[in-house]
Amino acid sequence: MSGQLTIKQIEVKANEIRKDIIKMLEHAGSGHSAGPLGLADLVATLYFGIMNVDPQDPDLADRDVFMMSNGHCVPVQYATMAERGYFDKAELMTLRKLGTRLQGHPERLKLPGLENTSGPLGSGVSQGAGYAYALQYLDNQRHRWVYVVTGDGELNEGNIWEAAMFAGKYKLSQLIVFVDRNNIQIDGPTEDVMPLENLRAKWESFGWHVQEIDGHNVESIIDAVGMAKAIENRPSCIITHTIPGKNVDFMEYDYKWHGVPPNKEQAKKALHDLRTMKGRLTGEHE
Repeated sequence: MSGQLTIKQIEVKANEIRKDIIKMLEHAGSGHSAGPLGLADLVATLYFGIMNVDPQDPDLADRDVFMMSNGHCVPVQYATMAERGYFDKAELMTLRKLGTRLQGHPERLKLPGLENTSGPLGSGVSQGAGYAYALQYLDNQRHRWVYVVTGDGELNEGNIWEAAMFAGKYKLSQLIVFVDRNNIQIDGPTEDVMPLENLRAKWESFGWHVQEIDGHNVESIIDAVGMAKAIENRPSCIITHTIPGKNVDFMEYDYKWHGVPPNKEQAKKALHDLRTMKGRLTGEHE
């Protein structure tokens, strides 16, 4: 990818993406708020600072591949793709509408640039592992990378761990999985619903190289991907610690925002938080 942005520019993009997520969800009247807001820094960094992709040629033969396993968080991918130039940002307001290309969960054949369909949870790591296997063993395309985002609550699904075993067995070093460790799922805190710790040790026991980072630190994300690319003969897992509802004061850390969109007044308050960095800036146009 040419013309990668600076860290500061990516941070600005992430904030714009969060604004669009709020607008999209409020307009749709349904959808998930907390997860997409928490993932904005990671997804912005991938699209603007790491991945080899071309919005003008979504099927570029040498492209890297991004898959969202926790498909309910796809508003962050749509908003990022629009910001990156895959389609006009005005189309974001069609989220979840009848006939839209922007379905509530990603549908690969609907929108150029989407690499997977993910409705039922737990499928994305398997999809990514299959793609990485093909690159490594069938196509001999060692210069391409497969990036998968999965939610921590999604790790309750057993087929995640089947895929982890498969990737470990075949040493899929072109596969990089990010676990969005925001500690919430639809029914409450993950450690109350189904405890995951020691999460790092679990992935390591399946033969993966594991890192843990601040999922809101752009530089840390870039450095972790660089380390993952340097690892040979093992797939990589990057546990990204994030804040659900990031930068919207009344949503942060609250699992009740997992699957709820803001209403008009809540959206106005959320956009104020984002425009003023939760009140740290003044004089911003509303």
